[in-house]
Amino acid sequence: MSAPWSGQGCEGTLKGERKREPGRRGQTCHQCPLSCVKIKVVNYAPFTLLPSAVPSALFEQAYAVQQDFNLLVDAISQNKEFLERTLASTIKVDDFTAQLFRIYTQVLEEGLAQSVFLGINRSDYMFDCGVDGTPALKQIEINTIAASFGGLTSRTAAVHGRVLKVLGKSKEASRLLPNNPSKGLALGIAKAWELYGSQSAVVMFLVEEDQRNIFDQRCIENELWDRNIRVIRKRFRDVFEKGSLDDARRLYMDGQEVAVVYYREGYMPKNYDQQNWEARLLLERSRAVKCPDIATQLAGTKKVQQELSRPGTLERLLSGHAEAVTRIRATFAGLYSLDMGKEGDKIAAMAIADPDRFVLKPQREGGGNNLYGEELRQILEKIKDSPERTSYILMDKIKPQPAMNYLLRAHSPLQVSECISELGIFGVYVRQGKEMVMNTAAGHLLRTKAIEHADGGVAAGVAVLDTPYLV
Repeated sequence: MSAPWSGQGCEGTLKGERKREPGRRGQTCHQCPLSCVKIKVVNYAPFTLLPSAVPSALFEQAYAVQQDFNLLVDAISQNKEFLERTLASTIKVDDFTAQLFRIYTQVLEEGLAQSVFLGINRSDYMFDCGVDGTPALKQIEINTIAASFGGLTSRTAAVHGRVLKVLGKSKEASRLLPNNPSKGLALGIAKAWELYGSQSAVVMFLVEEDQRNIFDQRCIENELWDRNIRVIRKRFRDVFEKGSLDDARRLYMDGQEVAVVYYREGYMPKNYDQQNWEARLLLERSRAVKCPDIATQLAGTKKVQQELSRPGTLERLLSGHAEAVTRIRATFAGLYSLDMGKEGDKIAAMAIADPDRFVLKPQREGGGNNLYGEELRQILEKIKDSPERTSYILMDKIKPQPAMNYLLRAHSPLQVSECISELGIFGVYVRQGKEMVMNTAAGHLLRTKAIEHADGGVAAGVAVLDTPYLV
């Protein structure tokens, strides 16, 4: 009934050693009949037993603003001056962002071969309870690369609908909203593939060496196959070894022309060695539609998020879209710069004095990177007088109202937990030249975790999949 989820285990080597499973400290993998080292294990994806209550007005607000965020991300990706100015301090101290930026500038200097642009993002929110207890929608971040769980969450409503029916709650089950982000994301990829203009070209999923979340990707992949669009799966090292560009900068892999590169990898420093950086440059120089192109990845950095909160920034980026600016700004929590200078000194001192009010966010994706409370205070004390502090931003801590639910995970005891939820809205847009040919909200994702976990998502082993029950 639940969606599958791939975990790491034994791989079939005929050696008698026992090795630890990645991510499971202190545990060793069981011996199989072939005395292998590791096998690949499929578990069900973690999920809540029951759907979680979500305020209908905030749910509708999150959907209503998604097309605005699509326009904003696209506008940022085309604004070289804004990216250069905003990231100037960050690239001096953050090597990963600096390397992305070097590729960005190199590709611009050569001249863009790409003319079709595909954005798949996910804007994540929590429901902040103010002084009077009234919940408000506040954005945590927007993910512009490898936004995951669009596939698995397409199955979650059916799971919770079945559970409610088993419990004799058929009326409540009928109130669960249909949700199919995998179809919506695939429609965006298919449109980009179509506009690329070669019926024989393929879509390439750029994936990690070991894919724990492969079934989430397969949902989108299958939607493309159903539209007679051929999909291949390759890693950075495959691109380095076998990728090539012709004189028109068309990208080829194993002799196949690639129309769209869909990144499910490449958002963390550990994803790159020198060969992988060279592969990334090759992809960015190509005519293929990258999802995202490197400018759009930079648009999703935490420093850009913080800069957007400054008065006048949204108005300049979205000139002529006053209503969109108002809708976007209504979702912002307090965001603060730690750039060197008197303003940054004041913000750092404020956070050190009251660390429980804030979240310290590095320029990283993938979950589990943010700092809270005493750990936040210790880090800021250490770097408060150093340029290193500019690699972080500071954000007001969102304080949602907890609720009770059961979190179901493979091989874990079942117990009721006090939980908080995070709502994500998937956005898809396609631009050809200067013309926006698709701009839509493609579905939603609800993740829930126990309140004792300050940070981390489903892939980090903290949150589980959920379904909104609108109230």
